[in-house]
Amino acid sequence: MTPKIPYHQEHHYIARLGWLRAAVLGANDGIISTTSLLVGIAASGASIQVMMITGVAGWIAGAISMAAGEYVSVRSQVDIEQADLAMEARELLRNPEFELHELTQIYIKRGLSPDLAAQVAQQLTAHNALEAHARDEIGINEQTAAQPLVAALASAAAFSCGALVAVGAVWILPSDQMKIGLMIVGVVALATLGALSGYLSGTSISKGAARITLWGVISMLMTAWIGSFFHVAV
Repeated sequence: MTPKIPYHQEHHYIARLGWLRAAVLGANDGIISTTSLLVGIAASGASIQVMMITGVAGWIAGAISMAAGEYVSVRSQVDIEQADLAMEARELLRNPEFELHELTQIYIKRGLSPDLAAQVAQQLTAHNALEAHARDEIGINEQTAAQPLVAALASAAAFSCGALVAVGAVWILPSDQMKIGLMIVGVVALATLGALSGYLSGTSISKGAARITLWGVISMLMTAWIGSFFHVAV
């Protein structure tokens, strides 16, 4: 009698790859670019009204740019994947024996004995040859397949959330503490984003927060320095 195997379910982080990368990149860019822009404008002495207009304009332009950039980038990945799959499909028709041998060699290199590797290759080829080659030869699988629209929407939405933090801070902070206040809000937002991305990806929360915050601080200091050269009276 076969013993019962207890129910076991694993939720792997790789399934989040399609949207998490785009979301973290979008939110990071939304916080850094919008906050840095506003810090630079604040350092120049511009009015709150000018800062609000600048922040909203940067928010809209940035969100659209991030969405377009993600879509074009990931769409290019899809094109490459489709081209590779089409090439593999042609080779399976032209040289099925060579492709079977190629798949067998892949499994041997992964640790299977030659006999077992040949059996596995034959059975997977009989089941779905293109899927087997896509997964084990090319490295394309359902979990990591490129999704242009998902990436674009995730990036635009995340950028908007990041930019909203900076624009909202301009609305709330007193004008005489605007530059320092924006930098503090930016650092806190970046640290929170880094910690959240570390948690969602199953890695170190402190390291995730530190590496994102570091680049944000550098960006804000640079724009504050450049903005201080201009004394705007509005």
